[in-house]
Amino acid sequence: MEKIEFRIAFGKRVEKFRKKLGLSYRELAQKCDVDHSNISKIEKGEVDLRISTIQELSKGLEIHPKDLFDFEIQIKNYGSVS
Repeated sequence: MEKIEFRIAFGKRVEKFRKKLGLSYRELAQKCDVDHSNISKIEKGEVDLRISTIQELSKGLEIHPKDLFDFEIQIKNYGSVS
């Protein structure tokens, strides 16, 4: 999985939870310390994220951060895991 594919998959999870709560970008931004324009970019997979941003998003979405990473990925060329 390429970096962009990973970011897009992550962004789709953010979008899913935001829409589930019936929130606009601005409403989610008010619930967390992330600018509404960045939320749009995150959902489109256009930006790399910091851990603190993931924490803020999960707070605003009222979910555990791990729920944002619950998507399938195809791992290739990463070697064995010890």
